[in-house]
Amino acid sequence: MTTVDPSPDLSPIRAWLFDLDGVLTPTAVVHMHAWARLFTPYLAEHGAAPYTEADYFAYIDGKPRYDGVRSLLASRGIRIPEGEPSDPPSADTVHGLGNRKNAVFTDTLAEEGVSPYPASVAFLDAIEAAGCLAAVVSSSKNAPEVLRAAGLAPRFEVVVDGGYAAAEQLPGKPAPDTYTRAAELLGVPSQACAVVEDAESGVQAGAAGDFGLVVGVDRGVGRDTLLRLGADVVVDELDELVPALSTAPPCPDPTTGKRTA
Repeated sequence: MTTVDPSPDLSPIRAWLFDLDGVLTPTAVVHMHAWARLFTPYLAEHGAAPYTEADYFAYIDGKPRYDGVRSLLASRGIRIPEGEPSDPPSADTVHGLGNRKNAVFTDTLAEEGVSPYPASVAFLDAIEAAGCLAAVVSSSKNAPEVLRAAGLAPRFEVVVDGGYAAAEQLPGKPAPDTYTRAAELLGVPSQACAVVEDAESGVQAGAAGDFGLVVGVDRGVGRDTLLRLGADVVVDELDELVPALSTAPPCPDPTTGKRTA
């Protein structure tokens, strides 16, 4: 088990910006299954190398959906038209494949369901008790649906997901812009925010921004890789941070600026 040593100083942190899939919920597994269901037959039809789990981590994990499609196809030397976001799932375009993946994900989520990681819920309870703010920053346009399915929606007033990013023309991870926008919406300086990520592109996004802390959650990428990409601390489960949080002063009340009792 990865340990937090030395224990990070969380006293400057007033808000926590969480990735969703793989950090709060195991929907990364649902996404992995959906991508496999999409690309296994597609690559076979094109005579390309078979789709593997390693492809998910190397080309797709943490990226906006259409970027994931582009990256995976480029790895196989497959070129297809870009198309438009309104393309039907049947279209053999980048946007068509992305929309097909979304339909497959919805079916897979309905079949498999999703529950939050218990350790992540324990940490959410701890930061709420400390008076800290929280937001979700996800590349997925399905984030609100996943939050509702996991029973987490009431905990987050600020959700910057793939749909929001597209509407605001914010570049996706590994650019830091979606995390920076979440901090702005919370009304907290980015230097007083912690980014919590499990994906390579997400950790890179945190490291590229002016954030107070980048926490890597090792769900399979590997501790050394997360540290190399810019994580300040790596844990296996978020409740490993509860002791450090309990020794930090309470977060200021966002309405008064005073620290809560």
